[in-house]
Amino acid sequence: MPATGSTTPSTLRRGLAAAAALPLLIGALASCGYGSQAKQDDTAAKPAAADGGAKLSAAEVRIGYFPNLTHATALVGLQEGLIQKELGGTALKPQTFNAGPSEIEALNGGSLDIGFIGPSPSINAYVKSKGKNLRIVSGSASGGVKLVVNPDRIKTLDDIKGKKIATPQKGNTQDVAFLNWISEKGWKVDPESGKGDVSVVRTDNKVTPDAFKQGSIDGAWVPEPTASKLVSDGAKVLLDETELWPDKKFVITNVIVSQKFLKEHPDVVEAVLKGTVKTNEWINANPDKAKASANAALEKETGKPLDAKIIDPAWQSFAVTDDPLAPTLKTQADYAVKAKLIEQPDLSGIYDLTLLNKVLKAAGKPEVADAGLGAK
Repeated sequence: MPATGSTTPSTLRRGLAAAAALPLLIGALASCGYGSQAKQDDTAAKPAAADGGAKLSAAEVRIGYFPNLTHATALVGLQEGLIQKELGGTALKPQTFNAGPSEIEALNGGSLDIGFIGPSPSINAYVKSKGKNLRIVSGSASGGVKLVVNPDRIKTLDDIKGKKIATPQKGNTQDVAFLNWISEKGWKVDPESGKGDVSVVRTDNKVTPDAFKQGSIDGAWVPEPTASKLVSDGAKVLLDETELWPDKKFVITNVIVSQKFLKEHPDVVEAVLKGTVKTNEWINANPDKAKASANAALEKETGKPLDAKIIDPAWQSFAVTDDPLAPTLKTQADYAVKAKLIEQPDLSGIYDLTLLNKVLKAAGKPEVADAGLGAK
């Protein structure tokens, strides 16, 4: 996996950027997961605190994530015990989710304290709560989104016109990215129906591979590992979205925290961030071991590891990062507005990077910026 630093990326280049954007409604969001039901990992939830460790201000911390490669920081950090080690006597209670709405619901309902989640549900939930339910406290992953196509039907990017291309769900991260890309090509598509010069077919990631094999779609703009799964079924990568961004970076996964938990237990949040920073460092220093660790975690969660022909290319297409890449989040929101899916949102205060920068500074790493969207 390519390593990334913790510095803020430069201003995005005009036009062809379009990545994550906002969903119209939290209930309509698929994020980058598979399905819509949350599952508590009872096996993993029972390990208590580290032996002999002192408890912090909370007896336990409940952390949510998806069993997806773009949540590698959580997968590896939990699998290797790197986050629990920083928590000492405070028990780590993990929960897995398959979509953004259920994770946000758990955070809002008080059954989740910290979560790994995509930019769309983060922004949408923040705006809908008028800035009262969460803060983004760290980045986690960048990239991992590709346009893959049937090579018999599509040879070039211009051949996309008139074809049927799948995205995970209307208004989700990849859907708005694709809508913006279409717009930059000068083509017209109705964002509500998906009809126009290109047929945008909103299809759950679980169903997309079968739809591709049956020929009902010509390609898909999707995250990993769905993209690599399609390639293993005969698709060809026509465009890697990282190529559209300066420094080849854009946010795909953030770390969020309940504002209530952040206020009452900042020491616990800081400990978790120490764990995520050390996890990302370990992943970048040991990519093969980290890939095996992530796959072992996926096997534990889903009952089946990813085949090498899927995980190997997928692992190379994204990068873990402590930097939340705040400027890209801001631009992603702008593209959702441009697509006329949302009104211009007020994102003031969505970030609180105070604890992350404290951890980074102590580790001798560069601090990161919030693009002017930090909590006051």
